[in-house]
Amino acid sequence: MTSICVLDGHTLNPGDLDWSVLAAFGDVEVHERTPAGHILARAAGKQVLLTNKTPLDADTLAALPELKYIGVLATGTNVVDMDAARRLGIAVTNVPGYGPDAVAQNAFAHVLHHISRVWEHHQAVIRGAWSAQPDFCFTLGRLESLSGMTLGLVGFGDIARHMAAIGAAFGMKLLVTSRKKPDDLPAGAEFVPLQTLFARADVLSLHCPLTAETAMMVNRENLALMKQGALIINTARGGLVDEAALADALHQGRIRAAVDVLSSEPPSPDNPLLHAPNISITPHNAWATVKARQNLLDIALANLDAFLRGEKQNRVD
Repeated sequence: MTSICVLDGHTLNPGDLDWSVLAAFGDVEVHERTPAGHILARAAGKQVLLTNKTPLDADTLAALPELKYIGVLATGTNVVDMDAARRLGIAVTNVPGYGPDAVAQNAFAHVLHHISRVWEHHQAVIRGAWSAQPDFCFTLGRLESLSGMTLGLVGFGDIARHMAAIGAAFGMKLLVTSRKKPDDLPAGAEFVPLQTLFARADVLSLHCPLTAETAMMVNRENLALMKQGALIINTARGGLVDEAALADALHQGRIRAAVDVLSSEPPSPDNPLLHAPNISITPHNAWATVKARQNLLDIALANLDAFLRGEKQNRVD
């Protein structure tokens, strides 16, 4: 019987999904979280480990001779020392493409937060501001229309493609930049250099991986290119942004920002974006709709099933 341990299941399943399906594959232990000092004790003797953010470094892997398989409950695999896994013959899988629509939905929720200002007006109404008005309506400031605005996408993977479709439904124009020109750009979309995209976009959304080339791409130089009042969105990776530079631009009132990711998570209390104006922040939960999490669990189970049948699915080792 295969021995299975879920090291940190709470984020994927805070209680609304069903872990019991894992029992079809063997004996299962599920831990909501595993502190660093408990990893070895919980993983000892297990043939299968499932992890989201609990790190499995080279020393840990070397101390687990019975371990045959690691299923990462996410797309990124930086929590596993991949070189050590290959050297030790441990299979590693990830879960790609489980919720691009969820992330795009979150990104546009941020867009509408800034463009339509629904929450600000709701709060004002509850405080009595509407009841006190001499007219039938009022606004707290400029309300904008997305129709005719330019949406700029950095990267053009699955999430960006959903963003493009939503933007088109709102009547937005589309600019795209990526490492190479996509073959399936939507009709009317322009493929432009990064700096051109920064200069022309009214809404600029990041959808690229964090690499040596993309790190800190949102820097003082590129921020200076942006239009007055432009909105920059980051649902990709916190390291794409120079947070001090972005905070300065926000304090100056030149641009607006919306982020679902930060350079360190949870953020330190002195992160400059936590105290900046003109920004909306969500706690890295764009991916976490019930539908997306169920998709993730289903793919993770299919990955494990394929491994146990001697097949390869979403192998990254």
